[in-house]
Amino acid sequence: MRDIPVPSVSKTLFAAVLVSATALSPLTASAETIIGALAKAYQYNSTLNSSRAGVRVTDEGVAIAKSGWRPTINGSVDGNYRNTRGSGFSQRTTTGSVGIVINQSLFDGFQTRNNVAAAESQVKASVESLRNTEENTLFSAATAYMDVIRDRQIAVLTEQNLQFLTEQARAARSRFEVGEGTRTDVAQADASRASAVASLSAARAQALASAATYHQVVGDEPGKLKPASPLGKLLPSSLDAAIAIGANEHPAILATQHLVDAAAFSVKSAEGALLPQLSASAGISEDYLHNSPPGSSPNGNSTSANIGATLTIPIYSGGRTPAVVRQSKESLGQARIQVDVSRDQVRQAVATAWSQYTAAQQSVSANKQVIDAAQLALNGVIEERNVGQRTTLDVLNAQAAVITAKINQANSEHDVVVASYAILSAMGRLSVDRLGVPVTKYKPEEHYNAVKDKWFGLRTPDGR
Repeated sequence: MRDIPVPSVSKTLFAAVLVSATALSPLTASAETIIGALAKAYQYNSTLNSSRAGVRVTDEGVAIAKSGWRPTINGSVDGNYRNTRGSGFSQRTTTGSVGIVINQSLFDGFQTRNNVAAAESQVKASVESLRNTEENTLFSAATAYMDVIRDRQIAVLTEQNLQFLTEQARAARSRFEVGEGTRTDVAQADASRASAVASLSAARAQALASAATYHQVVGDEPGKLKPASPLGKLLPSSLDAAIAIGANEHPAILATQHLVDAAAFSVKSAEGALLPQLSASAGISEDYLHNSPPGSSPNGNSTSANIGATLTIPIYSGGRTPAVVRQSKESLGQARIQVDVSRDQVRQAVATAWSQYTAAQQSVSANKQVIDAAQLALNGVIEERNVGQRTTLDVLNAQAAVITAKINQANSEHDVVVASYAILSAMGRLSVDRLGVPVTKYKPEEHYNAVKDKWFGLRTPDGR
């Protein structure tokens, strides 16, 4: 399903050519089928790869939250030089110290525990948001693939129409020259041919635009594309069943549900700031003292160590902490409403795609009959025109009916395939697994498991 919005992780976690077909290199051979195009889009689409990077960013939020349970260790080095002059004396004093301090939170009002739970929920939401982006990308790739096929086909039909009208214009002029036609017949034929020239130019431009969109989504130029079939075997038997599946499985809904959990933990974390805080610290330092000239004051080194605990009881924060709590509660309420928004959007998308699929199927059957009848009528009108029972305008109108029916058929065949992908996407089931796309599946849990408990290290799991 296209464009079911998923809000962002911080607040709300929740978006080909015609003419000569070029010879495909071995690297582009997989794009000859719609499954090959989907495989390329799954691997190379920049929007999808950006979303994957966003999930990896969110993963680090768990490690950041868990740092609240861990100690902090700081070292310090201090040096000082003092020169004192007076009446009849001069003294230079050098002091220095080296120390290390360890701080450990013992109780922070359950803030860290709730922050970790909120971060884990945000990771789950970001994974579902990524799945939603994957489905949107696959649907966009399938649409771009079918757009290229349709627009190339329309361009070919428009060119054939131009060739037919060019011949009609020539025939009308020949008949006029021998006195069997009228100047009006010639003018009508020339006008139809000129209109066909403009239509062909527009069709070729549209095919080029579709090719550009294909390259943007799939990451490669479209070569010779094979016709695709609708996903009828993967669709449920009824609209109600499709809506029920979408309500239970669509990643946009699941993402917002995880965001509700994250917002609830954030409320508890904010409330934890009202509770007492207990921390412990320990430290050791080495102090150095040297006076010059010697003997003016005692010199030497000293070592000191300390250990202690601090209990902090919040009394009044200027109104900041209560405001943060209220703000978090409003965010929780917003997250709950967003779940209903996502459900409504999914239901609407499923119903729309289902109706388009049904209408497209009926159009395919009807247009086949229209094409047969229109072609038969055109052949008859040409024969009648040749014996003087029809005019050139009758032939032009009959040809227009034929080309219109063929273009409508190309659109219907395009729509029935795209709508089947739209239904599967709207249900949340347009995945590489179900489609059988031959590609290594991206597993976001691998990065999450690699970083969620890291205590140190600047390199990312991929070595950066």
